[in-house]
Amino acid sequence: MTAGTEPFLIGDQMTGGYGPTDILHACTLSVDKGKIAVIVGPNGAGKSTAMKAVFGMLRLRGGHVRIRGEDITHLSPRERVGKGMAFVPQTNNVFPSMTVEENLEMGAFLRRDDIRASMEQVYTLFPILKQKRRQAAGELSGGQRQQVAVGRALMTDPEVLMLDEPTAGVSPIVMDELFDRIIEVARAGITILMVEQNARQALEIADTGFVLVQGRNAYTDTGKALLANPEVRRTFLGG
Repeated sequence: MTAGTEPFLIGDQMTGGYGPTDILHACTLSVDKGKIAVIVGPNGAGKSTAMKAVFGMLRLRGGHVRIRGEDITHLSPRERVGKGMAFVPQTNNVFPSMTVEENLEMGAFLRRDDIRASMEQVYTLFPILKQKRRQAAGELSGGQRQQVAVGRALMTDPEVLMLDEPTAGVSPIVMDELFDRIIEVARAGITILMVEQNARQALEIADTGFVLVQGRNAYTDTGKALLANPEVRRTFLGG
């Protein structure tokens, strides 16, 4: 990043919570264009809350959210989608009774252009979805459902993809595969911000890592540097 230029997306000094108690305390998250930023930390550290704040699902009492230098702090989540943001929640992120293809089409409901190229991109990224495109999403395995959820978000043609624990409840093999796909998405120029319980594996693919503790930034560095930091390893990565 050159001096004086701001990250593509930044939640700057965010303070806020649900109701009277603040969960986030001057927490900052940022990610450069086409890079992967990962938020890790102990349970209850405010990781998902911090990401929801960036997406506008939380009223901030302090701080700002900016994309491409534009202040979007007061925009609703829906308006942020219009600015190029897509958010994949951890649960209830597919329509189980709809087919895979219908789920993907639902992702594109705000678009007025031809969505076929995007559909092909999703099928290239997740070949299993092409195979199962006529199947109800509810019949798929957990890992395949996550692929549907990510695919549906990509159908909005986003510039920023936000993932809340994309590998929750999937096997290690599926986790590795999902991470490989996430790297491919970033290589296509899409900026990625994600919360992840599998901290060690997530930091391996992260350009930037944020370790949160009680809603505050405890450590911020490259993924590699955090993995090599003895303090981070001992406290957060189990040695």
